[in-house]
Amino acid sequence: MRLRIGSRGSQLALWQANHIAGQLRQQGHEVEIEIIHTTGDKILDVALSKVGAKGIFTKEIEEALATKQIDLAVHSLKDLPTELGDQFEIAAIPPREDPRDALCSVRYSAVDQLPSNAKVGTSSLRREAQLRAIRPDLVIHPLRGNVDTRLRKLESGEYEAIILALSGLRRLGRTELVRQVIPIQLMCPAAGQGALAIEIRAGDDDVRSTLAFLDDKAARCETECERTLLKELGGGCQVPIGASAKFSGGTLHLEAVVASPDGKTILRESGQGEDAAALGALVGGRLLKKGGGAILEQVYARAEPQPEQP
Repeated sequence: MRLRIGSRGSQLALWQANHIAGQLRQQGHEVEIEIIHTTGDKILDVALSKVGAKGIFTKEIEEALATKQIDLAVHSLKDLPTELGDQFEIAAIPPREDPRDALCSVRYSAVDQLPSNAKVGTSSLRREAQLRAIRPDLVIHPLRGNVDTRLRKLESGEYEAIILALSGLRRLGRTELVRQVIPIQLMCPAAGQGALAIEIRAGDDDVRSTLAFLDDKAARCETECERTLLKELGGGCQVPIGASAKFSGGTLHLEAVVASPDGKTILRESGQGEDAAALGALVGGRLLKKGGGAILEQVYARAEPQPEQP
């Protein structure tokens, strides 16, 4: 087949698209990559919190898919809203990278080694809230830009540390400043972090069957569980919700967190089971009953939070 892949133009997004393209070419397919600039990529001088967050990194790509400009889209799964339009489906979720967050620093080896009032950069309300819970003495600043830009700002001394997804750093071969892979118990990852999603037009049987070899059972089960929890809570990757599922021996174990933005309230729940969607809904419901709904209502009332980046 001749396949056209739609991708954002960032270094990490293109790595991901080329990774999938390479596997398809090994199967004998002709593959092209089309770069599509999304709203989140175009607006660089305005805080994303003022733009609105739903589908900010996927909307234009989905439009290209709907109009048959492309045949499939490669996304970071955590960028995709939990509810897809009826005209789309996720055809494959390939094997997942490590979903944990990483502390990057020139001088300091771990979160608990940072000095008081150290300046830490992150674009994520989820990371910020959990960081404030364990280190309320740190000064947390927003951090925009691609992975290279963020690491360059760190190396130039603008920050004592920054927090990024370990998966993106590994994919780009930029782990030289990783000082700590942060345990899930300290910083629960975003739902779907470390996973890719290959999106196609619903009902496109030829493309779906062509992509079937890329689908990984464990990655699909884990991310379905996490995204169901996120949907149950009414959130997206940009809100202070963490969800980490692990599939082993036919059973899923889920750890989840809802945090107030100031880090003063951290709600935790966990559970295990064999049905991914049922487990996600169960643990999400427990968090709501525990007070998660009130926390999230306050977040939504404040402003549209900033979409999370790698």
